[in-house]
Amino acid sequence: MKKLLLGDEAIAQGALDAGLSGVYAYPGTPSTEITEYIQGSSLAIERGVHRNWCTNEKTAMEAALGMSYMGKRALVCMKHVGLNVCADPFVNSAMTGTNGGIVVVAADDPSMHSSQDEQDSRFYGRFAMVPIFEPSSQQEAYDMIIEAFDYSEQVHLPVLMRITTRMAHSRAVVEVKESAREQNALNYDSVAANWVLLPVNARRRNDYVTSQQKALEEDAAASPSNVYTDGADHSMGIIATGIAYNYVCECFKGNCPYPLLKISRYPLPKALVRRMTAECESVLVVEEGQPVVEEMLRGVMPGDAVIKGRMTGELPRTGELSPDCVAVALGLKPEQGYEKCDDVVGRPPALCKGCGHRDMYTALNEVLREYPNARVFGDIGCYTLGFLSPFHAIHSCVDMGASITMAKGAADAGQWPAVAVIGDSTFTHSGMTGLLDAVNENANITVIISDNLTTAMTGGQDSAGTNKFEAICRGLGVDDAHLRVVVPLPKNMPEITAVIREEIEYKGVSVIIPRRECLQTLQRHLKQKKAKEAQK
Repeated sequence: MKKLLLGDEAIAQGALDAGLSGVYAYPGTPSTEITEYIQGSSLAIERGVHRNWCTNEKTAMEAALGMSYMGKRALVCMKHVGLNVCADPFVNSAMTGTNGGIVVVAADDPSMHSSQDEQDSRFYGRFAMVPIFEPSSQQEAYDMIIEAFDYSEQVHLPVLMRITTRMAHSRAVVEVKESAREQNALNYDSVAANWVLLPVNARRRNDYVTSQQKALEEDAAASPSNVYTDGADHSMGIIATGIAYNYVCECFKGNCPYPLLKISRYPLPKALVRRMTAECESVLVVEEGQPVVEEMLRGVMPGDAVIKGRMTGELPRTGELSPDCVAVALGLKPEQGYEKCDDVVGRPPALCKGCGHRDMYTALNEVLREYPNARVFGDIGCYTLGFLSPFHAIHSCVDMGASITMAKGAADAGQWPAVAVIGDSTFTHSGMTGLLDAVNENANITVIISDNLTTAMTGGQDSAGTNKFEAICRGLGVDDAHLRVVVPLPKNMPEITAVIREEIEYKGVSVIIPRRECLQTLQRHLKQKKAKEAQK
């Protein structure tokens, strides 16, 4: 059976066909569509596959470990920076091992289309000593995730599947199975001594996992996902990883004259690489992301081959690759493209007209004009656009949840006023612990939780803390007298500015919650309501 699927959707369909019992994720571009596809799948609904969003990537990874402990297959999805959030359980999952298969999908974002950095998740896989799969096509993504679940259970390790934005968000026809594998039965085969990481157990597991690396490398070298194709011209060899393999093939129209090694599975198949470095005068490494393979080749492979790639300037050091830049690196002429049109005016991103964040920033800016040295610490979400015109309202945005802790640190340094602006979903993701620190030290900060009742930036997914924020703040110790809720509308501007001014003047922790539903999800909900009424 054939389906036209995004790379994300091919992964989701493959996981379902592999007998998935649960997907655990926090929305983040470019990984979001994996979970959304499973949430809408009739097979997932029929089989009762877990498919709700998690509060953050760490809770997602830990819940998946619990499902694996009971013998069932679990998928964990996130964007690359989400792997930072779940690094603790992810790295330790190699020490515990798996019972049911676990596949962790990390969607990297070269060129930072919607991200803070270009980090390459393959570093995490090497660091954790787990197998890494990097599909080069949607079909391979579908096939590989089925293989990854089987392999996870075979070697009792989680498998990291690394994709990039171009793979996640491009479509291709994928041949899928006619029927899905049954889910694993619940079992109690997990060995407690492996899962209780006391030093005496962890040392034994560390020795065992380290000893597995040779076998994992041999499996990678023998895998059909890693293909060595010889060529007549040995003046150069090419190593291409993941989606970058397609760019090489496109440049040569499928007839590469040089030896070509396609790598889609790690640990790095050193035997295949050694063959190339021994036989070729130079080796060009074409990989999307950071120069992971290129760095591994330098100084460790035999032969006199000159290693070329991102580090030596043949390919751009940052950003996404393209067939054009790969062609230049290969000494070929890029395809003739269209000339840039100067008539097209750039459209920088902006908050939607009528968005509650707009009214919040308007009120905040009005008040802070009275405080020349005010500093506003922002966070990750739609409201990060408050940095841009016309608001220019925030002074920092580092990572999920950093607004509150940075405001506290600034206050510790003597800054006043120190204001934190954080969204509802980001607050439950990573902001609550920072607020607890602030409460415990009675930091002189004002926290604004701009609540639009959804995870708006990634498409309007459910927010974990909806209708719970007052209770959460009270539970963390915020004084009820300084926990204020306002409705961000132009007509309420006098009230909002008065509340902000009062709480800035308060010498301690105060929380203001401007609450109004995101216009995008509001329109969606109104359409759904009308559709239901029409059915009645």
